[in-house]
Amino acid sequence: MTEDAPSGAGESEGQEAHHHLAHTWEEARQAAFDAATPIPAGPVALGLALGRRLDQDIVALQDMPHYASSAMDGWVVNGTGPWIPAEPGTRLAPHQASPIVTGGLIPPGGKAVLRSENAVLAEDDDGLPILTTGGSARPGEPRTGQHIRKAGEEALEGDLLVAAGVELNPAHLALAALGGYDELRVQGKPLVRLLLTGSEVVAQGLPVPGQVRDTFGPQLPAVVTMLGGIPGGQQKIGDSYPEWLAALEDVVPEVPGVPDLPADVVITTGGTGPSGTDHLRRAVAELGGRLLVDGVAMRPGHPAVLAELPDGRFVLGLPGNPLAAMMALCTVGAPLLAALGHGTMPAVQQVPSGTVIEPDPGRTRLMPFRLLYGMASPAQHTGPGMMRGLASADGVMVVPPHGVQLGEPVPAFALPWGPPIPAPEATPAKAKPKSGRAAAKPPAGPVDWSALLG
Repeated sequence: MTEDAPSGAGESEGQEAHHHLAHTWEEARQAAFDAATPIPAGPVALGLALGRRLDQDIVALQDMPHYASSAMDGWVVNGTGPWIPAEPGTRLAPHQASPIVTGGLIPPGGKAVLRSENAVLAEDDDGLPILTTGGSARPGEPRTGQHIRKAGEEALEGDLLVAAGVELNPAHLALAALGGYDELRVQGKPLVRLLLTGSEVVAQGLPVPGQVRDTFGPQLPAVVTMLGGIPGGQQKIGDSYPEWLAALEDVVPEVPGVPDLPADVVITTGGTGPSGTDHLRRAVAELGGRLLVDGVAMRPGHPAVLAELPDGRFVLGLPGNPLAAMMALCTVGAPLLAALGHGTMPAVQQVPSGTVIEPDPGRTRLMPFRLLYGMASPAQHTGPGMMRGLASADGVMVVPPHGVQLGEPVPAFALPWGPPIPAPEATPAKAKPKSGRAAAKPPAGPVDWSALLG
């Protein structure tokens, strides 16, 4: 099987190819899914729990709120007015009042809160301060309990706040904080570190001949999140073997803003081919690891590699070309991350092909497509090193080696950032042609939608 050779990094003329038994596309997906055991549940800090699946019920650790408080700025009063002002926080005797702010603790003897805009501080006949109602206050205000948040009115100690199994959203985290939690027990989720290689890769500006822009740094952390992983930072190395070996050793790199934990998965870019700068397999072997997937009979993305190291980390080697890498990530990485994160195998749906695709014996072709009139038509600009076609695609067709005919259902999967592939519509009953009119015949042969793709 001929590898997809990245420009400048592929197999040269006459160079001996790397020989191995490539998995089929279906075998590679299943092998990646079966290799992983779901990561056990454990506690994480409240700020890191967003989007995680709760493994243990959240119950109120105390009454919520745990004390009676004022719902308004104003005066807390005891009995009917007028009231004699007292020091804040002191016990109130009948006909006494003290100033209070929103959220302030209701002192002993406090029965209600008079809103500040309805309070009038005046003097009695002896020149002493006195508090009366005014403004828009209604007769009898404040009523007993008015504008007071009672202790336990939201929940009592032991009440269920959030049930296990929920995917945590921001409101859940706020509720957990109100309930007294600093961390939550959630289902395991894989921490993924990125190892970006290539001395010719530049991170900004227009590259000169011999250089290429980094396409992985801007996209892979987001895609890892979409596939159910936790981005754990990225490291840039050159093309030498010592750099590869050192980067794959069990060392937690110091990366600001990411969890200081060992990775569950290391994703590498480039280094999976047969050239002199491709060191992934050698480094895995020297570290005592084993290859689980060593090439996939597909195009693009054939030289994808999945390995497991003795410490339990998985190493996913992506090809150096961006489209080939994304297809390898969707084929091998998506099932791996799903299995580690207690998920299911990513779905594959059927779509009708909008054109005839000729056979390519021995390998599956992954073709980004656009949906036109309910049919999948291959997108343009889908060379292994291109991203333009993928950026506008609605999904990816999985074209079998024997090809497909016009209108024939073909497997397809959704992109990590895209909507699900729509289910095929039921075939409507054939209507009888109206009297005197012949039924329209469908066009013969393949239909060329390319003019509509832009």
